[in-house]
Amino acid sequence: MTRWLYSLLMWLVQPALRRKLARRGLQEPGYLVAVEERFGYYSASLEKSDPAPGRPTVDGITVWLHAVSLGETRAAAVLVQALRERLPGMRLLLTHGTATGRAEGEKLLQAGDIQTWQPWDTPGATARFLAHFKPRLGILMETEIWPNLSAACVMAGVPLVLANARLSEKSWRQANRLAWLARPAYASLTAVWAQTQDDARRLTALGANVQGVFGNLKFDAAPDAAQLALGRAWHERLARPVVMFASSREGEEETLLRLLASQPSALAVQWLIVPRHPQRFDAVAALVQAQGFALSRRSDWPDGPAENGPCIWLGDSLGEMALYYGLADAALLGGSFEPLGGQNLIEAAACACPVLMGPHTFNFSEAAELALVVGAALRVADLAQGLQTALALVQDAGRLGLAREAADAFASAHRGATARLSDAIAQMLDSGAR
Repeated sequence: MTRWLYSLLMWLVQPALRRKLARRGLQEPGYLVAVEERFGYYSASLEKSDPAPGRPTVDGITVWLHAVSLGETRAAAVLVQALRERLPGMRLLLTHGTATGRAEGEKLLQAGDIQTWQPWDTPGATARFLAHFKPRLGILMETEIWPNLSAACVMAGVPLVLANARLSEKSWRQANRLAWLARPAYASLTAVWAQTQDDARRLTALGANVQGVFGNLKFDAAPDAAQLALGRAWHERLARPVVMFASSREGEEETLLRLLASQPSALAVQWLIVPRHPQRFDAVAALVQAQGFALSRRSDWPDGPAENGPCIWLGDSLGEMALYYGLADAALLGGSFEPLGGQNLIEAAACACPVLMGPHTFNFSEAAELALVVGAALRVADLAQGLQTALALVQDAGRLGLAREAADAFASAHRGATARLSDAIAQMLDSGAR
C-alpha cells in the first residue's frame, strides 16, 4: 500500500475539516482566523509589523518551527530564544494546529517573523506552503510527523528535523500497525533529537535518524515569576490548604466531584479545578453546580479568590498555570486518571508543587518515574485514592514541605536540553543542513 491512498483520504475529508473548524470556532473564535492558510493559500503579507520604530529589518535565514498546540509552543519558547542568540539574523516561521497554540505563539514573534497555520497534509497544500515561505530548515516539535509534509520537504530540499522528540509505547505500536505510512515519514527526517533513551529506541525502530538524546525542553521553561508570586500571595491569605486538579480532562472532573459530594470531610481543603481545554470551562462549571456545590470562577476574581464556605474554584483562564500552581499546595495530574497518558508534570515541579499521578502517564513516562524516585510526585491507583492521599499530604506540614523541596530540586536537576538542541541546530545550518 502506498502514500497515494492516504493522500486521497486527506483530500476527501477537507470538507469535513472545514465543518469541524466552523463548529470549534463557535466556542474558540481563533479557529475561524485565516482558515484558508490551512489549505496552503496565503495573504500578501503575514509578517509581524515592527512594534519599535527604527528597529532593523530581519533579513536572515528563515527557520520554520512547528508547535502544534499550547504545550509544544510553550516548550518551543526557550528554543526560539536560544536560536535567536545563536542566529541573530534568523527569521522565524511559526506554525500551529490549535487556536491555543497560535495565541501563545504570538508572544514569540518579532519584527519580520511569520505565523501561520500548519498546512493540511495533502500534497497540494504542503507543496504550496513550502513554495510560498521557502524555509531553510524545518523543526517539528515532539510528535508531529505528517507523511505528505515530510515527503514534500524531501522533494523541495528542505531539511526537516524532529526536536524534543518523544514516542510512547502506545504510539509506537500504532505507528507499527501503519508501518507502510509511518516508516517512510520517519526515515525522511534529516535528524531526530529524543527526550529519553526509550524514545530514541522506539524512534530508531521506525527508521528515524536519531542523532542524540538531549532531555526535555520543558525543564528549561521557567514559570512566569509574576504569576507565581501572585498565586503564592493569594495563598498566604487563605485559612485552608488548596488542592488543584491540573489540566483535568473529560470524565475526570465528574468523578472527582462525585467523590467530594459523597465525602463532606474532603471539603476541609479548598479544591481548584483547572480544565485542560478552554472550550470545556462552561461544561465543567455546570458539572460543579449539578453536584450541588457553590462555584467561584477565576474570571470573577479581580483581587484573588475569597473563602466563603464550601465552594469549588474553577480556573477558567488561559496562560495562568504558574498562578494556579502558586496558589496550590499540591496537584492531581489531569489526563492520568483516564487512559489519556497524563499531562505535563514538569511545570508543576518548576513551581515547587508536588503532584499526585494516576496510573496513566505514558505521555511523560520517564519524567513521571524520575519524579516518583525523588519524591516530587506520588502514584495513586485512582481518583478515590488520589483524593485521600492529597488530603493527607496537604494537612501534614512537614511531609508537604519535603515534597515541595523535592519538586523544586527535580525541576532544577534536569535542565540543559535547550543548549544541546540549539547547538545541534546551529551546527546543522552552518554545515549547510546536509
